[in-house]
Amino acid sequence: MDTITPPERAGRHCQKTLNSLHSMAYFGPELARDLAEYGVEDPMTVYLAARSAALGAVGPGAVTAALYGFAHGLISRHVPRVWTLVAPGTVLELRLRAADAVLRRGLGEEALTGTEMAEAADLALRAAGAAERSGRVMYSAHADQPVPREPHLALWYAATLLREHRGDAHIAALQHAGLGGLDALVADSASEHGMPKEMGLANRGWTPREWDAAEDRLRGRGLMDAGGRLTSRGVELRADLEAETDRLDRAPYERLGAAGVARLTELARGFTTAAATAGAFPADLREFFAPS
Repeated sequence: MDTITPPERAGRHCQKTLNSLHSMAYFGPELARDLAEYGVEDPMTVYLAARSAALGAVGPGAVTAALYGFAHGLISRHVPRVWTLVAPGTVLELRLRAADAVLRRGLGEEALTGTEMAEAADLALRAAGAAERSGRVMYSAHADQPVPREPHLALWYAATLLREHRGDAHIAALQHAGLGGLDALVADSASEHGMPKEMGLANRGWTPREWDAAEDRLRGRGLMDAGGRLTSRGVELRADLEAETDRLDRAPYERLGAAGVARLTELARGFTTAAATAGAFPADLREFFAPS
């Protein structure tokens, strides 16, 4: 097997591109439209149902633990009520249907049935098959789902597995560093390319008072300065967290080897760029999902 030098950085870059491909399903109109037929109309309910459906009809505690950066109070307003409206299995079917629609619209039939799509799906599935289930709640729940037959949906499914595998690894790294969900979100917001504070407050359910308290905790650890930016120690911690996440997430990319990772990244970047050009992402979020 080829080696990757270093395997962590190659895997991080590959997964970032695949994550963009996975995320397309949430931005097309299909998912919200189809769930509205079941009475699920709030955008946050749509998102939380789609993200957590693989866990089954669980309560808010499990979803809070699995997603990590969302306030428990926010999740409690949507879960488990959403499961009285629509079954998790139905949500998974609708999410896959939405992914199909977005990819067909963004790439066209020729790309969906071409040899490069089949190659990308094979590489991504091989990588995802090397992932570890133990301690990986979101990855393991999604790995229980059947692999779609169509290559473009198999690629999307594998991208989902690899996204969740890295996410589970990152949560483990955050916990080891003593950063809870809100503290991790605030630290990210304070970094150079992090989520804007306004977006974090609007979309994750935290109050300004809770956010301020998290900033105080980070300052107490010497991770944030008085102006709300990360100190050199904070920057170093974030770099260490990414390196630890890379280490915990390396198995899928070691399986592919250097050439396989490079090829999968190249193919996924091409598909994601084409779909983004066709309008797969909202203009205000394009910079977060644009392939690098």
